[in-house]
Amino acid sequence: MKPERPRQLSTAEERRATVLRTAIGAFAARGYFGTTTTEVAKAAGISQAYVYRLFPNKESLFVAVVEHSFVQVRASLEQAAAEARGSAPEVVLSAMGESYARLISGSEGDSDLMLVQLQAQAASTSEPAVREAVRQGYARLVEYVRGASGGSERQVQEFFALGTLCHLIVSMGAGEVDAPWSRTLSAGIRHY
Repeated sequence: MKPERPRQLSTAEERRATVLRTAIGAFAARGYFGTTTTEVAKAAGISQAYVYRLFPNKESLFVAVVEHSFVQVRASLEQAAAEARGSAPEVVLSAMGESYARLISGSEGDSDLMLVQLQAQAASTSEPAVREAVRQGYARLVEYVRGASGGSERQVQEFFALGTLCHLIVSMGAGEVDAPWSRTLSAGIRHY
């Protein structure tokens, strides 16, 4: 039996991946409402018509970006859970939290991830398809964290509450401010 060769991506799949990577940066910087498919197409080096062949509309492109961000978060959490130095819920949740903090701070090479998540949450207030993508992404993450950690409802809720606080601290650069309010928000939270 011959060893299996890695599957080659078709031109359309390669272009789709390129557009998705390009769109992540554009949507992270300017959000759903501030980004046009023309800008994404130009940055990807393709025509706007070709973007529409790959993604039927801007909404579906943004939803793909949101889904991709949740895949990245899940991969980070899975790796952390696998490498945790114990199986107690507190240990696994702490390892996942550390991994997530590194991920959203950009120290693992993707500084746009946190911005995409914040933009998705903002757009989800008025865009039903985005809202559904965010809901589904969080539903899968919550169930993964619950199962991987064995944590209680309260522990899982606190894990996600702390993640939201981390977003706030990182997005406004609270760690760079030496003031009582920033020390209060950042107490006990490490960012990279």
